Amino acid sequence: MSEHSYQHSLDILVRLFKKSKELRKTMNITEHHHLFSNISDILEVSKRFFADLEKRHAEDPLIRDISDIVENHASTHFKPYIIYCSNEVYQQRTLQKLLASNTAFKEALKHIEMTTDCGGLPMISFLILPMQRATRLPLLMDTICQKTSTHLEEYHSAVKALKSISKLVKQCNDGARRMERTEQMYTIQKQMEFGKIKPFPLVSASRWLQKRGELAVCTEELSIFWKTFTNKSYYLFLFNDVLIVTRKKSEESYLVMDYATLEQIEVELLESSEGQLASGSPRSSSSPNMFKVVMKRNSEGKEEQIALLAELPSDRARWVIALQHHKHTDNEDLNKEDLPQVEIIKGHRAKQPDELSLQQADVVLVLHKVEGWYQGERLRDGERGWFPSSCATEITNRIAVERNVRRMERLRKETDV
Repeated sequence: MSEHSYQHSLDILVRLFKKSKELRKTMNITEHHHLFSNISDILEVSKRFFADLEKRHAEDPLIRDISDIVENHASTHFKPYIIYCSNEVYQQRTLQKLLASNTAFKEALKHIEMTTDCGGLPMISFLILPMQRATRLPLLMDTICQKTSTHLEEYHSAVKALKSISKLVKQCNDGARRMERTEQMYTIQKQMEFGKIKPFPLVSASRWLQKRGELAVCTEELSIFWKTFTNKSYYLFLFNDVLIVTRKKSEESYLVMDYATLEQIEVELLESSEGQLASGSPRSSSSPNMFKVVMKRNSEGKEEQIALLAELPSDRARWVIALQHHKHTDNEDLNKEDLPQVEIIKGHRAKQPDELSLQQADVVLVLHKVEGWYQGERLRDGERGWFPSSCATEITNRIAVERNVRRMERLRKETDV
């Protein structure tokens, strides 16, 4: 997308959506603010940026360099992007809530989306443009660095611009992540009931959720009969430093059964003969999706073992890798050129904490493959997570693979943010 078409799309978002009186009537002030945040500031920033680019073009149609313009705007004028990106979690939740429960909003929104200016595109495709734009600018500057001879003054100017825009993007990502994690931790703490278990102070600036979900409980007893339990499963909350095992009472209430810090956790894969499902469901006892969590020192300072059953092999793999993440060093020393690479052909928005949101054309190093899912490392910033294999295609050209690795190493070295 050119800067002109990007600015045009922002103008549509502000003029047709944000300033719509009909749409405004369907929501309260807070919802409107969460939905559109400071998008008007983003539009003004884009106009100033485009005006400087046009001025440079007017001076000489054959533009030699724009790095100084990018560096100036990234360090001085692009701060509104940090505010907008930090608001993303509220924006997404507000939009989902309005679409799910506000008929008047849905009707007014549909009317706007069907106008000629919108071209039938949904509002969300306009709302996410600033996030997409911010992440693309470092790649643009890196391309300029690649195409410029290192002994020229323009090269050093491009490197300076690359560092400035990369610093901005990091601030955008950190802001969004911090807002999401903080709110999530307070929400989870309110939903947990410790009962007879010694309370654990959950909220901390250095703690975040890595994975959560329900898993069936297995018994160690071998029998031809299924053993039936009133509660058939545990609901696990895995943070970056602690595992909390609960029973789900409702969608917003969890009774804590036990917990242990990750340094006290061991994980073992169970063969089908080592455990049976603790439920009345007629699942085969030969399920390959079982694993054991050993808490060497639990909430009471004792050793405790829990045998669990995942729904799918991919679920078990994701849980096992997540539980052992703090111990993993096996991929750190690998030659990056030996890892498979994929290009994203269809964007993916993370639905679970251990998933990776991806944009079309992103390049990802694949660390693990399991039944329809990849765990990978996004080339442009090193972020890791799981994503469906269906949204990616493998890069088989060896020259392209090596070029991507060199680009990744250069980006991380030169940006140093």
